[in-house]
Amino acid sequence: MTANIRYFCQRIKFFCTIPKIVLSLLYDIFTQSLMSRARNKDDLMKSAEGNYGKLMDLIANMSENQMNTPFDFSGDASKKEAHWGRDKNVRDVLVHLYEWHQLMIKFVENNTGHGSAPVISFLPPDYSWKTYGAMNVEIWKRHQNTPLITAKQLLQDSHQKVMSMADKFTNEELFTKKYFPWTGTTDLGSYFVSTTASHYDWAIKKIKLHCKKVG
Repeated sequence: MTANIRYFCQRIKFFCTIPKIVLSLLYDIFTQSLMSRARNKDDLMKSAEGNYGKLMDLIANMSENQMNTPFDFSGDASKKEAHWGRDKNVRDVLVHLYEWHQLMIKFVENNTGHGSAPVISFLPPDYSWKTYGAMNVEIWKRHQNTPLITAKQLLQDSHQKVMSMADKFTNEELFTKKYFPWTGTTDLGSYFVSTTASHYDWAIKKIKLHCKKVG
C-alpha cells in the first residue's frame, strides 16, 4: 500500500512539471482517441446534443479580441483544405453548419412519403461530391451580410429541427445500411452524424485553434 501511494505521488509531481499547454494538447489527443463515431440512435442523439452544447459554450466564452480578430491559418502549411482559408469568423462557421442542416432536412423530406418516386440526392443538382467545395464557397458568399446573432439563431433552429427529424426514425432505420434506397450504400444515420456531431466537432476544432492563435 505504501509503495502504491509513493508511486501515485510521484506521478502527480511529474504531471505538475508539464506546462499547461502541453497538458491541454495531451487531453485533446486522449479524448479524441476515446471518441467514436455514433453507430446507434442513442449515441447519435447524445453526441449531437453534446457537441452542439460544447460549440455554443466555446463561442460564449470567447474574448472580444478572439471574436473580432479574423481567422488566419495561412501560416500553417498543414492546413491545406479549402475551408481553412474560406471561413474568416465565427459567423462563417455557423452559417456553414446551418446550410448543411438544410441539405439534411431537404434530403429526408424529399425522399420520404412519396412512394416509389425517383431518389433525390443529398447535394443540389449542380454539385457532386467532387465539386461540393464550390457549393461551400457559394454558401459563404450568400451569408456575408448575415449578422452573427442571426447566424446563431438560424443554427439553433435548424439544429432542433434536425434532431427532431432524427428522433422520428428507429435505430434500425437509422443504422441499417441500405435500409432506404435513397441513402445509397450507407445508412441514414451516417448522414445525421456527419451533419451534426461530426460537423460540430469540426467547428469546435477550428474555433479552438483560432482562439489559441489569438490568445
